This record gives sequence, C-alpha cells and structure tokens, in this order.
Amino acid sequence: MLEPIKIGISSCLLGNRVRYDGNHSHDRFLTQTLGLFAEYVPVCPEVECGMPVPRESVRLVGNPENPRLVTRETGVDKTDQMKAWIEGRLKDLEKEDLCGFIFRSKSPSSGLHRIKVYGDDGSVRKTGRGLFARAFTDRFPRIPVEEAGRLNDPGLRENFIENLFSFQRWRNLVETNRTLGGLVDFHTRNKLLILSHSQEQYRKLGRLVAQGKKLEPDQLFGTYEEILLKSLGLKTTLKKNINVLLHILGYFKKDLTGSEKKELLHIIDQYRSEYVPLIVPITLINHYVMKYDQPWLEVQTYLNPHPFELKLRNYF
Repeated sequence: MLEPIKIGISSCLLGNRVRYDGNHSHDRFLTQTLGLFAEYVPVCPEVECGMPVPRESVRLVGNPENPRLVTRETGVDKTDQMKAWIEGRLKDLEKEDLCGFIFRSKSPSSGLHRIKVYGDDGSVRKTGRGLFARAFTDRFPRIPVEEAGRLNDPGLRENFIENLFSFQRWRNLVETNRTLGGLVDFHTRNKLLILSHSQEQYRKLGRLVAQGKKLEPDQLFGTYEEILLKSLGLKTTLKKNINVLLHILGYFKKDLTGSEKKELLHIIDQYRSEYVPLIVPITLINHYVMKYDQPWLEVQTYLNPHPFELKLRNYF
C-alpha cells in the first residue's frame, strides 16, 4: 500500500455540525472503514463562504445549467458570494493533489446528481448540480468523484474506491518514475484490472504503450491517463469478471491438478450463477498464485486492487 490516500469530502459527512439546521450527515463507512486508509480534506461550501450555522436553507433557482443559489424563505441571492469563495477554494485544492472527492447528496452546493432546480414559473427539474460540485468537476475533470448516498450501492462503492486507489497509483508513477519503463511496468501490473472494465480500452492502451518510443513523454502520459481513466469509469460486470477469471485460469494450465482445475471452474460457475461473491474465486486464485509461484499474476492489481479490510468484493 502507498501512503494514505488524500480525498476531498463534504465536511458534514465526517460528523461536523455544519448543515443549515446545525446537524451533520455522519457516514460511518467513510470515517471508520475507508477512513483507515484516507487523509480527508473537509470542505463545507456554505459555511466557508460565510453563511452561519444554523442558517436559512438555500436552493437552486433558474436555468439548470447556470442556476442561482437563493435562500428559501427570504429569497436572498447568495450566488455571487458562493462563486467568489469557490474560485479561491479551488486554487487551494489544486495544491492538495486530491485523488478523489466525496460529495454530500441532494445539496444545492455540493450535490452531483439530480439536484432540484426551481424554475421562475414554479416548476421543479431534477437535473441540476451543486454550484461547488459543478465548479470542482469542471476544474478537475479527471479526479474521481462520487456522492455519499450512491456509495450505499455496493457496485458503485467498489468501482469508485477502486478508481481512487488506481488514481493514487497513477499519480505516484507520474511523480516518481515518469519514464517509458515506468509506464510499461504500470501497464503490465494493471492489465487485468483494465481488462475487467473494457476490452476496447485495454487494446487501445496496449497499442499506445507499444508505440511509446515514438511519442513525446507529455503526449504519451497524457493520452495514457485519458484512456485509463475512461476505462476505469466504466463499471465492471459479472460477464467482464468471468472473462478475466478464465483468462487467469490459462496461466495455470501446466500447474493445476485435475481436481484443482475442476474446483476453480466450479467456483467460477458458482460466481456466474451468483451463489458466491467475487471474493471467493479471487481468494482461491490468490492461493494458487502463491502455491505455483506465478510472478506475473502476483503483481496484478486486479487480484488486490484495494485494501482487503474494505470488503468491497464480498457483495452479490
């Protein structure tokens, strides 16, 4: 594992009483589980831009693409106040080298998805994005982001946290070994992980690395990062994982006994039928990797993409 992963987070999710009503939105998974491996950078747009606690709640009004932030009861426009703060805060966050950001759901300042925007005619459209969330994603389009509420979905949770640690590993490469050799090593270690997300992007990255000597470093690393993050943004599926598991099986064709191969195929079939979670065939494969000394598989991040304690592959 690398050093603790630095993640921006809505302050209320850490248990800080900064919400409009003086309460918090403490998320124990984020503080007590993921928090063991993270260094959080808390942000509360409304308090940090100068609004008190408690305070009158605010909402988005007008055009969903460029809404105003207005208090609900008195109709005071807080848009300029918020945007002035955002500009300075984003400059500060540039220095933090964040590997991700977790936003508070349903927030007119921090919500990522389906935020209510009230039209001047009284209509309501759930198509908005919080002012700070929109500005952050515009300024840092490649940093993985998610809403805390969506992390209750096990698949979305695993995909997001896998992206966090993958982005951290990529950042570490760029900062410490930005060479063609370093890129080849990174690509080799992450081949199966990339394949589990997209065969198409997997092939693109393979061709790019093969042409690495012909490209300038900035072009090579910039293009690789773009394709890598596009790939990791695509969700893994049962079908994709089975393809990778059978691919791994091929590396053991000269090693496994008849009964061991039969057992592994049986476990993969149980996973296909959703009788066991992904962690079951992965655990058996890791056992065989050590037993039969498979150095190429041993370094594959697919088999250990994030800390085991997070239990992200234990769901059905």
